[in-house]
Amino acid sequence: MTFRARHLLGIEHLAPDEIRSVLDLADRYVALNRRTVKQSDALAGMTQINMFFEASTRTQASFELAGKRLGADVMNMAVAHSSVKKGETLIDTALTLNAMHPDLLVVRHPSSGAVNLLAQKVDCAVLNAGDGRHEHPTQALLDALTIRRAKGRIQRLTVAICGDIAHSRVARSNLILLGKMENRIRLIAPPTLMPAGVGEFGCELYDDMKAGLEGCDVVMMLRLQKERMDGGFIPSEREYYHRYGLDAEKLAAAKPDAIVMHPGPMNRGVEIDGTLADDINRSVIQEQVEMGVAVRMACMDLLARNLRAERGAKLAGVMA
Repeated sequence: MTFRARHLLGIEHLAPDEIRSVLDLADRYVALNRRTVKQSDALAGMTQINMFFEASTRTQASFELAGKRLGADVMNMAVAHSSVKKGETLIDTALTLNAMHPDLLVVRHPSSGAVNLLAQKVDCAVLNAGDGRHEHPTQALLDALTIRRAKGRIQRLTVAICGDIAHSRVARSNLILLGKMENRIRLIAPPTLMPAGVGEFGCELYDDMKAGLEGCDVVMMLRLQKERMDGGFIPSEREYYHRYGLDAEKLAAAKPDAIVMHPGPMNRGVEIDGTLADDINRSVIQEQVEMGVAVRMACMDLLARNLRAERGAKLAGVMA
């Protein structure tokens, strides 16, 4: 099993064989999570700290469950009541936590690049749980696992990513991962939500849903990130749904067996029709949530193995 990374800061630095290693191990953890006894000792004796500087439900719960099922001691740092609110810098916070000798640090931050900065200051493994508009690597990995389990492969598929691409770190991470795995990617969005220069990623750009969804295997919807918008990007939610919200009529342009995905939280009746989101024959949205726990278990397990190996090598060097 090949996984050389010291931290998981983004998909950009992962090779295709490393991505496959994560997905293969995550597949095994899916089976573990479906058992009555869901315990493993992969992180026994290790400490995991979750630092979420942005609100999160799915991701934080998923990382916490993943750590506990692997046997780690998990601490959720309440950022709202921490020294960050008293003016402490991110670097000082990192140095303070580093002095407590954690093994895994899971960080979500509103600023792009903040997690990379933090990783340079600590001795433990750092996992990026989403930083600004930059990346959300575990979301892209869980999406890849969901696609692979539904379609039997993660190569040579036509994948449409639709909606608020300009503000989405999920779109960026998926774009990189699906590109590395040799898929045909289409981006569908109104011109105001299509970032400049995105065509350089080797994807096809559309501003019409039916044309963009023609013959697609996977339809990936995105949340409208109104909290990141500083202006009028869409005329109204009603108009947006009419043109870019996924409903049965628009989905009919895709392949008959196309699957529907959404990273959550969903705005029903804005990004996706509620009936379609609940359609067990087309929607894999609940599977995405399930795969999230397994993928995060796999990522932390692989990073912990590398961390132990690195510490063992250092110890052997000291004793030599």
